[in-house]
Amino acid sequence: MINASELKLTAVSPDVRRVAAQAVVVAVAQSTDGPRLLGSPLPKAEAAALQESLVSLGISGAPDEVVRLPATDSLKAGVLVLSGIGRVEGDTPDPECLRRAAGSAARQLAGLSKVVFAFPTPTVELAAAVAEGVALGAYSFPNHRSKAPEKFPLTEGVIATGASAHKSLPAALRRAAVIGRAVRSIRDLVNTAPNDLYPESFASETRTVTKSLPLKVTVFDEKRLEKDGYGGIMGVGKGSARPPRLVKIEYTPAKAGKHLALVGKGITFDTGGISLKPPANMHHMKSDMAGAATVLGTISAIAELGLPVRTTAWLCLAENMPGGNAARPGDVFTMFGGKTVEILNTDAEGRLVMADGLVAASAEKPDVVIDIATLTGAQMVALGRRTSGVMGDNGIRDALVSAAEATGESVWGMPLPEELRSSLDSTVADLANAGDRNGGMMTAAVFLEEFVGEVDGKKIPWAHIDIAGPAFNDVAPYGYVPKNGTGAGLRTLLAYAEQLAAQ
Repeated sequence: MINASELKLTAVSPDVRRVAAQAVVVAVAQSTDGPRLLGSPLPKAEAAALQESLVSLGISGAPDEVVRLPATDSLKAGVLVLSGIGRVEGDTPDPECLRRAAGSAARQLAGLSKVVFAFPTPTVELAAAVAEGVALGAYSFPNHRSKAPEKFPLTEGVIATGASAHKSLPAALRRAAVIGRAVRSIRDLVNTAPNDLYPESFASETRTVTKSLPLKVTVFDEKRLEKDGYGGIMGVGKGSARPPRLVKIEYTPAKAGKHLALVGKGITFDTGGISLKPPANMHHMKSDMAGAATVLGTISAIAELGLPVRTTAWLCLAENMPGGNAARPGDVFTMFGGKTVEILNTDAEGRLVMADGLVAASAEKPDVVIDIATLTGAQMVALGRRTSGVMGDNGIRDALVSAAEATGESVWGMPLPEELRSSLDSTVADLANAGDRNGGMMTAAVFLEEFVGEVDGKKIPWAHIDIAGPAFNDVAPYGYVPKNGTGAGLRTLLAYAEQLAAQ
């Protein structure tokens, strides 16, 4: 399922005239005076001639504009590529502009093997952003094709940077490679057909991809889930012929400071159950396990980078089907930990499996619990396709927003209005699984908060990230983001784990 694709990232000085490659990519920015080259590695005369020709060539410098030209005699490359970077103040773009431009070029240069990225990168931070963009943009998913694709993703990206001799650059390039690998693995899982990816096979794949890392994997099968009282996961999964699983992954470094718990929604396919979804675009519901895939990718990256943060991941895996044994509206589930939930809508199933995972995670008394899920269509109504919503403890919420800003991911902090809790009241159980549709993203988070545990009478610091829109791109590719699975959320979670490690 997960492709063992590898991308080599190296760095050289800004003088790329002696570097043999198939292409050299340079940046073109938009400005009020028209397009302009940024930090071109070409000799002055060649750069000036190219600058004069940009308008006549129809080049604007807009984001996602990638134009190939014959290389000049000064380069040991067959092609000179101009990559649009958008509007830039001054001569140095911000990291996310570089990340997107590099990713767009890497994505659109599929079929080439070695490419030099000669962007203006005087610092390690900017060089790392370009490397990340390359690692994120170089992606394809050929798994279900009968024939090998004609164009494979880029296999080597060379970053031309003024920081090439800086002692911290190798570690930055390694981090970029780890991020790229982890994000590509998330995309592979999300893109895998649901007849191949189901709870049992997802659990098996988890063992495969973590076997070379210092991670311990424990799989709870349906017998153990039933015996231990995981009523949410079992209740959602009982309508499918393919039973649910709960996967626990543990990373326990020797000198860990904080303990971070991650809980991911893993509905490998969501029909809506008895509350059946409309048929249009239901095939996109293979992506409803993106939260679990993101948690798996995050703990793998944390372990590969050797962060001194104890991390436990919980993958809550089930298939929501309308079989003869499926849950009905009106059923009451007894969740792990004892709380009861009246089922008003079987399509509000993600919060049920996540509730079990949150109780299990809380039982270990971690310092922080973060859950991530493609939880509500209301997230897209509120924030659109590309911006995730984060709710919960104000401190954790704000720290995640800060981490997202640092990594270039789009995340927006949302409140948890206290009046929404009463809409989850049930006449027969402790609470219902559906409440006020107005502010539905926040209502779902208020439900989840009910299952976050306490330590010494205080609620464990917790946050919930809703990635319903950002996890799956059903429109055209852009920047470093391909069509279908995106891997959204991993960079934010990894940056937050790094913050914990630094404390």
